[in-house]
Amino acid sequence: MENLSIIGCGTMGHSIALAAAWAGLCVKVSGVNQEDVEKADKGLRNKLNVFIENELVNEGEAAEIRSRILFVTSLSEVVTGATFIIEAVPEILDMKHQLYRTLEQLVGENVVIASNTSGFTPTSLAESAAHPERFIVTHFWNPAHLIPLVEVVKGEQTNQETIERAMAFMKEMKKQPIFLQKEIPGFIGNRLQYALFREAQALLDEGVAAKEDIDAAVTYSIGRRLPITGPLMTADMGGLDVFSAISNYLFKDLSKADKSGRVLSGLVAEGKLGDKSGEGFYQWDEAASRKINTEREQTLIYFLKMDQKKNQ
Repeated sequence: MENLSIIGCGTMGHSIALAAAWAGLCVKVSGVNQEDVEKADKGLRNKLNVFIENELVNEGEAAEIRSRILFVTSLSEVVTGATFIIEAVPEILDMKHQLYRTLEQLVGENVVIASNTSGFTPTSLAESAAHPERFIVTHFWNPAHLIPLVEVVKGEQTNQETIERAMAFMKEMKKQPIFLQKEIPGFIGNRLQYALFREAQALLDEGVAAKEDIDAAVTYSIGRRLPITGPLMTADMGGLDVFSAISNYLFKDLSKADKSGRVLSGLVAEGKLGDKSGEGFYQWDEAASRKINTEREQTLIYFLKMDQKKNQ
């Protein structure tokens, strides 16, 4: 069993810690200061309350989960005794490199250093590392305590032992790890997500349909089907001859844009950034935000319960 430490207690950091503790693991998590830690602890307790409300755990089990997580503000303290470190700091490459240089002075060469980055390749992260063979990406999806997927990505110099330890540890955390045999920008999940987003932007820019209808085309069709069958299995079920023929005539008309669409670019230029600013494609007041976030959370919990039944 690995001894887990997480560097960074923001949205992803404390959610990953919750996933680990829920799986029965003890974990240390570092924040930049006491205020940072207190904010993370509040977020953690809120998530545990949602667990209790949805009967994922009882109050006693929630208390046990919380007891397995130790928040600290010292980097040297958080890595003491660690065999597996997950870095969850902001997506600033220089900041990550500086952190890694410090880490390599604090831990032995057999300690795995994994990044939760959603964009940087492990090779770029480890480019100045003394031991690049122990660097790997373990990309959890937000919210990390509710979404099973973890993308495990090796770098050019990542060794087989690191890969095997990362895959085994993600399974120990009761996650569904997938392994990328080669590193590629965006990994798998974001490439698929943004291919859909690019086409949605193109349809909106061309005035094909209102934003509500474009979203509904996903939520009331492929969104219902994809939890069971991914795109390749869906094609098998529909007939590869049919999907090949449609690909041959449709692909040439799909968006090939290499940057954000006209509507999206305009909204960003106006400071209309979505939920966090109160307006984006949609209007977001506090009530609307709470409603949609709660509905999404409840749906993720529903699927999580389905997963638990399948694994019993």
